[in-house]
Amino acid sequence: MAGLALIARAAGHRVTGCDANVYPPMSTQLAAAGIDLIEGFGEEQLGLAPDLWVVGNVVKRGTPLMEAILDARQPYVSGPQWLAEHVLAGKRVMAVAGTHGKTTTSSMLAWILEAAGKAPGFLIGGVPENFGQSARLTDADWFVIEADEYDTAFFDKRSKFVHYRPQVAVLNNLEFDHADIFADLAAIETQFHHLVRTVPRSGRLIVNAASEALERVLARGAWTPVERFGRGGRWTVASPSAGGFVAQRDGEPVASVRWSLAGEHNRLNAVAAMAAAVEAGVAPSAAAAALERFGGVKRRMQLRGVVRGVSVHDDFAHHPSAIETTVAGLREQVGEARILAVLEPRSNTMKLGAMNAALPASLAVADRIFCYSGSLPWDAAAVFQPLGERACVESDFNRLVEAVVADARPGDHILVMSNGGFNAIHERLLERLAGSP
Repeated sequence: MAGLALIARAAGHRVTGCDANVYPPMSTQLAAAGIDLIEGFGEEQLGLAPDLWVVGNVVKRGTPLMEAILDARQPYVSGPQWLAEHVLAGKRVMAVAGTHGKTTTSSMLAWILEAAGKAPGFLIGGVPENFGQSARLTDADWFVIEADEYDTAFFDKRSKFVHYRPQVAVLNNLEFDHADIFADLAAIETQFHHLVRTVPRSGRLIVNAASEALERVLARGAWTPVERFGRGGRWTVASPSAGGFVAQRDGEPVASVRWSLAGEHNRLNAVAAMAAAVEAGVAPSAAAAALERFGGVKRRMQLRGVVRGVSVHDDFAHHPSAIETTVAGLREQVGEARILAVLEPRSNTMKLGAMNAALPASLAVADRIFCYSGSLPWDAAAVFQPLGERACVESDFNRLVEAVVADARPGDHILVMSNGGFNAIHERLLERLAGSP
């Protein structure tokens, strides 16, 4: 929604917005764009008298402002529908979907197109360091969008990505997630097939070859040429290391990438973005050169600071598979150095306990595990019991911070994982490591 607000502002509209809780990096970039933010959903905001209310999917019936909008019979629309009708119409859309890696792959793809001189518009659920903003509107044909499978709005329960009508769709992977709105994996597969149905025969599907769930989606019907990436696909990774990799197409090297990003997930994200960029006329070698200058995404393995030899990293991982690949990527990067993993299970799926059985294994390669259980309805100590003394569960935020700081020593890497603001724990850890009260 922050990205939509930026795009609407760039299109010439006056824009205001409200949310229950606003925090960086989105809050800061909205403020920098001159977009007024209002905390909360009070019905007094009806007095703003906008021409149109654009409603995000966090808004539910019973929300005071939404009830007032309905009573007043004022015009409203979902964010994805507004975007489709007012921005994407006439654009050549590249949509990146999947349970994991959407933000990073979208950012890579947008940057590759930018470096190739195509000046794409984009809407991404994070802030790419190369752009410094999560959304941009341009006059160019191409538009890159992070295509989320979460539902559209309280009045439209389809996945958001069915609105986008892409020319090229990247399907990164598919696992069970969003237990608050999907009963099982099959229900999510149905939504992904709705997306597949919207891609024209002149377009392209870029699909992770290792995903059995995505193969089931395609088996329901695909009317668009498919290119697969990853093991067994047309696009593959060779000679992987913490310093880079070689991209192959049909078993032949097409480009070499030297970079500082670690982890197999990032290498797969990169070849998927490269394959999509080729559909826009970008040579693999040009895509590789752009990837070598890719600055990453805020809150995706972002180094927030180093104090007394202790590094503090920030990552958005909140699903066991993402947690596992994130920790593995850091391990590849830091070798034998100790990793202190700090987790806030904050997503709706996590709070429901749907992923509890997979959590201990997802953190297995970390040396120490700290879990913040402050708002969890389930017994986190019991869930992390298989990790023994390596795990520390704390319901008090301040005590959690002190426990991490007391354990840390020079050379350690503290990896914070949460899909929320986590009480600005990164700054707090850096302050305490520096000796501030």
